[in-house]
Amino acid sequence: MSLDQVLAHIDADQDAALDRLMELLRIQSISTDSAYAQHCDAAADWLIADLNSLGFDASKRETPGHPMVVAHAQGTGTHALFYGHYDVQPIDPIELWDNPPFEPAVETTPNGKVIRGRGSSDDKGQLMTFLEACRAWKTVTGSLPTKVSILFEGEEESGSPSLIPFMEANKDELKSDITLICDTGMVTPTTPSIVTMLRGLVGQQVTITGPSKDLHSGMFGGLARNPIRVLNAALAALHDDTGAVTLNGFYDGVPELPEQVAKQWENLDWSADSFLGDVNLSVPAGEQGRSGLEQIWSRPTCDVNGIWGGYTGEGSKTVIPSQAHAKISFRLVGTQDPQKIREAFQQHIRDHLPADCTAEFVDYGAGPASSMEIDHPAFEAARGALSDEWETEGVYVGCGGSIPIAGHFQNIIGTQSMLIGFGQDDDQIHSPNEKYDLTSFHKGIRSWARILDALAD
Repeated sequence: MSLDQVLAHIDADQDAALDRLMELLRIQSISTDSAYAQHCDAAADWLIADLNSLGFDASKRETPGHPMVVAHAQGTGTHALFYGHYDVQPIDPIELWDNPPFEPAVETTPNGKVIRGRGSSDDKGQLMTFLEACRAWKTVTGSLPTKVSILFEGEEESGSPSLIPFMEANKDELKSDITLICDTGMVTPTTPSIVTMLRGLVGQQVTITGPSKDLHSGMFGGLARNPIRVLNAALAALHDDTGAVTLNGFYDGVPELPEQVAKQWENLDWSADSFLGDVNLSVPAGEQGRSGLEQIWSRPTCDVNGIWGGYTGEGSKTVIPSQAHAKISFRLVGTQDPQKIREAFQQHIRDHLPADCTAEFVDYGAGPASSMEIDHPAFEAARGALSDEWETEGVYVGCGGSIPIAGHFQNIIGTQSMLIGFGQDDDQIHSPNEKYDLTSFHKGIRSWARILDALAD
């Protein structure tokens, strides 16, 4: 009966909940620009005041960058730690915004009402769904159904430089039974999702040097080695005719998709044709014999992100360049070793070097994939709660991108993470005219209320 009363209160309190979100959205907490440092501090203070009003023991923790917000509410049973971030992306290019980005408003669109403003989806609207669920439980019953801790950071959009040192220094305080992360979305507008696979990442730059200077192609063409040709051949050899990556040992540690998850993906209202059609493509180009969702969620990839050399200005300049360059990224899954992938790529380049050419490398970020243990009882409890709210079966999904925070909770704190959010693919996060569906905000609050109840059981 308490859950029904909590859900009814959420419905009745929607206008007030929206007002609170609007107040937070007006704070210009851009973490990447030092000119907005006071605004980031103000956002942290706003959250601390709101959490304390709910009966949390909330405090601001200083870091070399923007402060952390840590809060605890006592309770029994499962101890859940909720993570979100209060900082937002820069607003540039400002001329592409239809309205001022820090003057949020509700707009009516062909697909329904949306909350328009910077941070509405990433991540203030998402984190407020959880706080409003806690508020409803506190208002109706006087307590939360389970023990809850909260960690909000203010540097997620600037690479989280303070996060790992803070987690290492405070890992005993942050220890919990399960971590809840809201910085994600739904696989379709009506299908609630729990992300259980996050791909890792390796970044690499390579420079091939041939002649000591750019050469006249009329005088040296045909005789002199062209580094662009060498680089192209090496990059082309990274994949075979089936779309598989050819690096030695590349697929070591790549697991097959669990049958339970594969069946859920097969039943999703998703098609590669539609997904690619949105960007004017039509033919899947990954590993043959793998579904579209496998290719973007559960299989590793290798992509050339940039390539340049020689003359690239307007008009023609007939040279054989001295150097050719490329940037490459690998998305990793399972237990693939980032360092071994990096070493295999560098060896691949060396193996394709002819006489008179050398290779130099610049290493960029590297991090392993994260896989969640869905046999943890919290996962099925949460999936059932989501299914009840959305009246559509919740699914375990993968994420093609990399969300390092989930791996940090695993490796530093020792807890599994459930990534549950209500963002949509068209929310335009990091872009002008960012929005958050009003339905996502409302049903997101109701979803978290149900999940807290389910975790208590």
